[in-house]
Amino acid sequence: MDPIYNPYAPGAGSPPPELAGRDELIETARIVLERTRLRFPVKSLMLVGLRGVGKTVLLDHIRENAEHKGIQTIRIEAPEQRSLPAMLAPQLRQALLRLSRQDAARDLAQRALRGLAGFAKALKVKYQDIEVGLDFEPEAGLADNGDLEHDLQDLLDAAGAAAEAANTALAMFIDELQYVAEEELATLITALHRAAQRRRPLVLIGAGLPQLRGRMGRAKSYAERLFDFPEIGPLCETAARQALEKPAVNQNVVFEESAIIEIIRETQGYPYFLQEWGKHAWDTADASPITMDDVKTASITAIAALDESFFRVRFDRLTPSEKRYIRAMAELGVGPHRSGEIAEVLGRPVNSFGPTRNQLISKGMVWSPSHGDTAFTAPMFDAFMKRIMPGDDWKTQ
Repeated sequence: MDPIYNPYAPGAGSPPPELAGRDELIETARIVLERTRLRFPVKSLMLVGLRGVGKTVLLDHIRENAEHKGIQTIRIEAPEQRSLPAMLAPQLRQALLRLSRQDAARDLAQRALRGLAGFAKALKVKYQDIEVGLDFEPEAGLADNGDLEHDLQDLLDAAGAAAEAANTALAMFIDELQYVAEEELATLITALHRAAQRRRPLVLIGAGLPQLRGRMGRAKSYAERLFDFPEIGPLCETAARQALEKPAVNQNVVFEESAIIEIIRETQGYPYFLQEWGKHAWDTADASPITMDDVKTASITAIAALDESFFRVRFDRLTPSEKRYIRAMAELGVGPHRSGEIAEVLGRPVNSFGPTRNQLISKGMVWSPSHGDTAFTAPMFDAFMKRIMPGDDWKTQ
């Protein structure tokens, strides 16, 4: 079949042709955003889940819906080794400039922009990666103490007041939130808490790996009272079928029943993998219907594509000792695994692997579902590790 018309989109954060199985969560987010606009009590949302479940796609979809309803939004992807003030300041500036164009909010938006100028100047010494255009001179005493916890509270309060004057809400969308340093995460939670106490129309919708729940709880013990943590998992069979079949039907192409069953079995219902298998099955097939034989052939190329992109980009970030550690995890299977079991495979005392495990958690490669347990953050990573580090030589490297 013509690859030009292939509807599937297995890219990082690329919206799928059919966003299946997420209607309930999308509706929950809509209610949260509308209640925020009305200044009703609400909990911010943290979407948590493994790699490949579509958190980024959902975050962007919810944001687009919010913007269509006239809600002011900012969008941040939190990379490692970048400070929260540096990520937040430029995006907040853009939102405040938009608000300043509305007559009702102009004065308060400009005041918030003066606060942003003071915020950036006062914190530049500590957070040298802050780079933001300054549209106004700082206002003395507004978010300019040089203390992130207090200044961020003042800055977001001023921004929330501007959004309130414009009869809208300010929604912050932050992806990969697990990479934000715990100390900075604590200041963000504190600022949101103050905004909630003052009934400002300000909300955070974030996304991150499963360890985000624990990180936020450690950052501030009351985080569980400010946030809901809906878990994003693989799609159920009905939704997985919809994600595969509907885009194909729109192109007058169908799957044989056995082909659908095989793709769902291979992908375990993970949205990213469904897109990968759908793409390769389409490119493999000569004509409709797409058959079981097409899918079996496509599985070879789909796995190879995942190995060279989705999996390999994570593997290449690891040190040799980290690679051996997660290869030992793979030797034990899907997981989660006890730390002692992993150490036993490697033939060393369990306490000698503490730093390695902590680094893997910090890099977002593994997480701890419970004390002493370790699990992969990317589905099927155990099988990849066995493919890329076969045999037993890795034990002695």
